[in-house]
Amino acid sequence: MNVLIVTQYFYPENFRVNDLAAWLAERGHEVTVLTGVPNYPSGRYFSGYGIFQRRMETWNGVSIVRVPQVPRGSGGPIRLALNYLSFAFMASLLGVLRLGRNYDVIFVHEPSPVTVGIPAIAMRKRTQAPILFWVLDLWPESVTAAGGVRSPWVLGLLTRLTRWIYGHCEKVLVASRAFIPRVGAMGVAEDRIAYFPNWAEAAYQPSSVVEPPVPLPQGFRVMFAGNIGVAQDFPAILDAAERLKGNPDIHWIVLGDGRMGEWVREEVARRGVGGTVHLLGSYPPERMPQFFAHADAMLVSLKQDPIFSLTVPAKLQAYMACGRPIIAILDGEGARIVEEAGAGMTCRAGDGRALAEAVLSMARLDPHTRAEMGTQARAYSLAHFDREQIFRRLEAWMVEAAGRRQISART
Repeated sequence: MNVLIVTQYFYPENFRVNDLAAWLAERGHEVTVLTGVPNYPSGRYFSGYGIFQRRMETWNGVSIVRVPQVPRGSGGPIRLALNYLSFAFMASLLGVLRLGRNYDVIFVHEPSPVTVGIPAIAMRKRTQAPILFWVLDLWPESVTAAGGVRSPWVLGLLTRLTRWIYGHCEKVLVASRAFIPRVGAMGVAEDRIAYFPNWAEAAYQPSSVVEPPVPLPQGFRVMFAGNIGVAQDFPAILDAAERLKGNPDIHWIVLGDGRMGEWVREEVARRGVGGTVHLLGSYPPERMPQFFAHADAMLVSLKQDPIFSLTVPAKLQAYMACGRPIIAILDGEGARIVEEAGAGMTCRAGDGRALAEAVLSMARLDPHTRAEMGTQARAYSLAHFDREQIFRRLEAWMVEAAGRRQISART
């Protein structure tokens, strides 16, 4: 097949769609990615990239076509809106001008914004290729939850836009089963909705590395890895850390960065928890299992909001694949998975006191019990989030959609 992937985020930005695109290319498919100039999560163009630099390149057998977009900057609402709209406009215009017509299927990666569907529809009109749209964030709900947008006029406009985009898709794929009713309420028939969860990238395996990649403090290590954003509710995490700062043997290791990164650094200093909260910055995915191996518990969090209770954070699959015990401060579907797997402990989203109690409880368990939680997490990952099975499922849907398109073209 000739596959077009439309995504606002792609290599060297760290998203799972990179892994998927490379796998499809390895399988012998022609893969083209229509994306923007990389700037996530720092908000600045990556070194060596720009509006007129590296607009076309090849990575792991994948052809990448980049279009200009306004960088995210500090992630404020105006700058984010410009970022989203500039990509939608430029990818719609330049995609049609620079890409061919012979695509068999279009795959859309949507971790936000939903506007990434606009250039995909423009390419659908040019190529007649069916669209498979992968929903990782529900719109307009996530705009309210993460962005604080509450204007009825704006939300109404985004609802109509989302309905219009879904209506042009052959199939709408959802990263959480709890998304299915919401997508159905947007007018998508049940037979056009399919469950397509996140997976753990191939690098995420149990590691036996004896020494950590960088020196880590001695004691009970609670490790967070990933984006430091509004949705991850660092106010609750730091509240728990502040409550436990009288326990100097409990250390919070934070790997990653994001739009809330500077705020977190300031709060660590203000709360006086610099001795137990360690902000180590970002590392490539292949290094993560080596860090995880030296964690006593992995931390996954989402702020308290109805929409986030439907969401399964992508880091959860990575933690489980590495066979680590988990502490989850979240509600709904993500917490259900941790509990169903027997992979760790959960507490209510937004409750710093409950998180502090969960960390203390986990620290008091004997190492064998924590190891068993990790074993059960790994077993659940292999049963439900196996990379190869998930990718082959998507490939089958792509082949089916492309086949229907060919039959329709002949009749």
